[in-house]
Amino acid sequence: MARREGPQRLLAVSSSGGHWTQLLRLRPAFEGRDVFYVTTGACSGGHSEDGRIFVVRDICRTDAFKLPLLVMELIAIFRKVRPTAVITTGAAPGAIALVIGKLMGARTVWIDSIANAEDLSMSGKWVRRWADLWLTQWPDVAGRYERLAYRGAVI
Repeated sequence: MARREGPQRLLAVSSSGGHWTQLLRLRPAFEGRDVFYVTTGACSGGHSEDGRIFVVRDICRTDAFKLPLLVMELIAIFRKVRPTAVITTGAAPGAIALVIGKLMGARTVWIDSIANAEDLSMSGKWVRRWADLWLTQWPDVAGRYERLAYRGAVI
C-alpha cells in the first residue's frame, strides 16, 4: 500500500473488554487523524452508522481454526479503510491486524495490555518483528526485551 498525502488513516484494533477500554483511552492521541475501529465484541455497538466501527470474530490459540475467517474479515476491512497506520492494545485479533497492516505498508504500533504486569502476552511476543513501535505499560517488562519500550500506562 503506497503512502498517501493528507491526514493519516488510523485503524485502531482491540478485543472487547479491558483491551477496548484501553484503546478508547487513547482517543485524544488520535486527534487530527481519520480513525476507524475494529473490535471483537458488542461493547463497541457493532457497526456504527458512519461505518467507523467494525466487529470481527474473536480467536485464541485454542480455536486457531477460525484464523482464516478472521484474516478474510480483516483484509476486507483493510481494503475498505486503506489505513496508513494500525494501532492495537493487544490480543490475537490485534496481532493479526498488525501483521496484515505491516504487509500492506502501514506503520504499526503494539501496546501490550496493562494486565500483563509480569511478562508480555504471547501475542505481544509474537508481533515483535512486525511492530514499528512495540510498547508495554510496565517499566520492568520493558527492560526484559530489546526494542520494547515503556511510555506510560493507559489506565
